[in-house]
Amino acid sequence: MATYLIGDLQGCFDPLQQLLEQLDYDEEKDQLWFAGDIVNRGPQSLECLRFVKQTVEAGKGKMVLGNHDFHLLATYAGFHRFHSKSDTLDQVLEAPDCDKLVDWLRQQPLMVTHELLHAVMVHAGIPPQWSITQAQNYAKEVEKALHKDDWQIYVKNELWGSEPRTWSDTLQGYDRLRYIVNAFVRMRYCDAQGTLDFELKSSPDSETAQQSPYKPWFVFPNRKNKDYEIFFGHWSTLGAVDAYHVHALDTGCLWGGQLTAYQLETQQRHTVKCQAYKKPKKAQKNKKEKLKKK
Repeated sequence: MATYLIGDLQGCFDPLQQLLEQLDYDEEKDQLWFAGDIVNRGPQSLECLRFVKQTVEAGKGKMVLGNHDFHLLATYAGFHRFHSKSDTLDQVLEAPDCDKLVDWLRQQPLMVTHELLHAVMVHAGIPPQWSITQAQNYAKEVEKALHKDDWQIYVKNELWGSEPRTWSDTLQGYDRLRYIVNAFVRMRYCDAQGTLDFELKSSPDSETAQQSPYKPWFVFPNRKNKDYEIFFGHWSTLGAVDAYHVHALDTGCLWGGQLTAYQLETQQRHTVKCQAYKKPKKAQKNKKEKLKKK
């Protein structure tokens, strides 16, 4: 049996099928773990969501919620403030099985653990001041809110926002839940106290990042969760990283990069080259500037 941890799909179903064929994937024996952002921006969000749901329900895999998966839940609940022209969620929202898909999605975890191999998977990261046990407990607090009958009220009215940015054990109510969600599904850079920075999204090698007081969440020497190997997606500009006891899985499939599967048992990466379904905002801006000059 092989356990494959797969980076952000974001509606890129055809590359997923190509990757599984390359892996010689055996659906009877192998496990597929998906690092969140199953949907949105790519052309086949519905196919991706149905496939992941079928895989998980069959006991052949696991997934964690990503920020785009939360975006689908919020849109379904009637929250449209952050609607973007690049969204490809309508195919899910208009599907005949939409209600069942969304009801299943909201019951998925923020964090999964492979106890035998001492590994965990989240979408974005785990703040340096949290131990693995603490992170597991905090994830359950959010999951409990999503499992309630009135989950749509929570997602629509209380989920969104970037405050508070700093963790405290004394945080309560929706402020507490909001920080937990933001840490698990949006975090890239923070400080040693877990103060989150959402503006910086570039590679740590970029000039902007080098000048920032914030650092990638996993580089702090006193990080309390280094006793597990942590697998995460979300950060396509970071690229493939296997260091600091972390493993970055989002290698930019949506943007014309690669779709990655990391096999836990062999510690080996497998990739397929992907078609560029979207262009980064910087590239789009440069193209517009060139057109103006012409």
